Amino acid sequence: MKLQILLGTWVLTGASLAQAAPYDGSLSSFVPPPLPAGVNSAAVAAPKLDWVLRVQSTNDRAQAVAASIKLVFDGDSITDWWQNRGKEVWAQHYASLGAFDFGIAGDRTQHVLWRLANGQVDNLKPTLIALMIGTNNLAGNTNEQIAEGVAAIVQDYRTRCPDAVVLLQAIFPRGQKADDPLRARIKAINEIIAKLHDGKKVIFLDFGEKFLNADGTLSPEIMPDFLHPSAKGYQIWADAIQPVIDRYFPSAAIPSAPAK
Repeated sequence: MKLQILLGTWVLTGASLAQAAPYDGSLSSFVPPPLPAGVNSAAVAAPKLDWVLRVQSTNDRAQAVAASIKLVFDGDSITDWWQNRGKEVWAQHYASLGAFDFGIAGDRTQHVLWRLANGQVDNLKPTLIALMIGTNNLAGNTNEQIAEGVAAIVQDYRTRCPDAVVLLQAIFPRGQKADDPLRARIKAINEIIAKLHDGKKVIFLDFGEKFLNADGTLSPEIMPDFLHPSAKGYQIWADAIQPVIDRYFPSAAIPSAPAK
């Protein structure tokens, strides 16, 4: 399915912005107007021009194997890099489960909303959706706005994939020291989005402490830049969510193994 990028005047409809005319295919001609005053940018579907073609390519790949996709991962670079630093762990844990990674580096909540509005999960019927998003919004949105954006994504996934369960993962800790100002903000956001948990269709899981040393610091061995996991960090992540994976893919239960 080709993306229908829209131009013209923004029209606010729920969590999305509709526009007047279809995009003609030229990235250079796509210059959307600014958001109306008072609109929460974190909760409105929006594209990033430099990645529109990647979204199209990813959607095309997903559509080619739509019937086999049972486990969806979505988010920003932390999720995207399952295919980089985490590729060996991914191969061990998820390659046989019909897993597909939609994460894109740099994405914020509004970008995931835009991807969903532009065909990302069309024709897909996943069993489980592993979602983590929001850390990139810290630079431009309040805690409440970010939480609203995350909630909008969860609701959108619930609408588009009603038979799926959403595994909503808390935003990972970042910054080397425990007193990094972003730590408090992330904690506050996670406390808000934890309320989306219903134990049935939405499962909230916060395992951020598993990445931390006893004194609350982050080790470069686990997160070299104090944001993105290393291969060892991806193993910690996989081990943390494995009980949920086992619940929905019982035949996939495997023993944990250290990352190389």
